[in-house]
Amino acid sequence: MSEPLLSVQNLRTYFKTPRGEVKAVDGVSFDIPRGKTLAIVGESGCGKSITSLSLLQLVPEPAGYIAGGKIIFEGKDLLDRTWEQMREVRGKDIAMIFQEPMTSLNPTFTIGYQLTEAMEIHGANAGEARGRAIDLLKRVGLPTPEQTLRQYPHELSGGMRQRVMIAIALANRPKLLIADEPTTALDVTVQAQILSLIREIQEEMGMSVLLITHDLGIVAEVADDVCVMYAGQIVETAPTAELYRDPKHPYTKGLFASLPARNRRGQDLATLEGIVPDPTNWPKACRFAERCAFRWESCETIAPKLHPPDADRPVRCHLYDPEIPGRPNLRAAQEAGITGDVTTALKDDTNAADAR
Repeated sequence: MSEPLLSVQNLRTYFKTPRGEVKAVDGVSFDIPRGKTLAIVGESGCGKSITSLSLLQLVPEPAGYIAGGKIIFEGKDLLDRTWEQMREVRGKDIAMIFQEPMTSLNPTFTIGYQLTEAMEIHGANAGEARGRAIDLLKRVGLPTPEQTLRQYPHELSGGMRQRVMIAIALANRPKLLIADEPTTALDVTVQAQILSLIREIQEEMGMSVLLITHDLGIVAEVADDVCVMYAGQIVETAPTAELYRDPKHPYTKGLFASLPARNRRGQDLATLEGIVPDPTNWPKACRFAERCAFRWESCETIAPKLHPPDADRPVRCHLYDPEIPGRPNLRAAQEAGITGDVTTALKDDTNAADAR
């Protein structure tokens, strides 16, 4: 098999706070093959966005810092690079679409200045940069690019600002695009257009994509593989179609069960009781145990490991680790509704995942 474009290994990103050390990202590992899309999903506060910022060494300092791990991009560890060397990577080899374009775009500069700056930093002259800027704005579906270049962010709608952010991210034809909640606060029509645009440009450029989202419907549409993140850790990894057909971790099943579905019209949605635990004091064993509808003594005393560790779809849960003492059989778990089949409740999303 060819070497992945990006390989993240045991990444740990912590923050120093008055309440103690926050282990926002605590031993995260994943690979992104060339030309493929990996989605990281999970609730707010699970560490998804901090993971994406860590890849570009954009964690807010001095409180935040990368405590350990490796970020291997094209065979070289980005954590070995200086701040100046990382400036050569950002925007050129790896680009990012940030979560909220209104706060990511500078309100005091025109769209044209911000778009051409991204190209001039990496060697383009002013004339070349302007020509490419006009082409990019056309490419992302803005009908009057020359006028848009003269406008300021507040003069554009949310969908237009997001298209500008995509144009800036694609200005130097990156090898990896990080999209952090790229459709947040957009209506469903614009959302579909943005996702279609990213997918189309990805196929054209052969670009890899890391998608950060909490929307499982979006994941079914665009992702090849999925990492489910909870409390700073990856709890399940799988190809998208397999995850939608057979989610294994109790947290993953809880996320799927909470989705509205046509065959449950008029019924109350299932809920995941509780909240993500305090990151300054993660539980010493299973971090999902307090919210899990099926747990036993080992869940509160032994930290679960990804099992099987070298498989295509490892799961961080004692249900799948035969070495855990007192482990219940999976049939009992199925009867408890934790590892049962939820495919029928996810028919629409599963079909979309299969189509990928």
